[in-house]
Amino acid sequence: MNVRRFRQNGILVAPLWFGAAAAGLTGAESDRSAWQGIDETVVERIAVEAGRPPREPFLNTDQGDLLLFLFLLAGAAGGFVTGYCFRSLFPPRREKDTAPDA
Repeated sequence: MNVRRFRQNGILVAPLWFGAAAAGLTGAESDRSAWQGIDETVVERIAVEAGRPPREPFLNTDQGDLLLFLFLLAGAAGGFVTGYCFRSLFPPRREKDTAPDA
């Protein structure tokens, strides 16, 4: 598929994708106890049976902007490493000689 066709399809599909995501995010939250995750239904139950009740995490990322800050640091580190290794990751293209060797 050529780039022009890809861009045209992306321009047409992107609003539908974002609209579906927005509709899912703005939907009314139903009974959350009916949709418990694997942590509450499996891991927590087995941990309590083994004598290890749940406790507060060492780094509580549920409050404040700590999680955003950690993502910022990871992105900055990844960007630095990618920039430092850019030439080895994406080597420049070699131009082919069109004139035959004599």
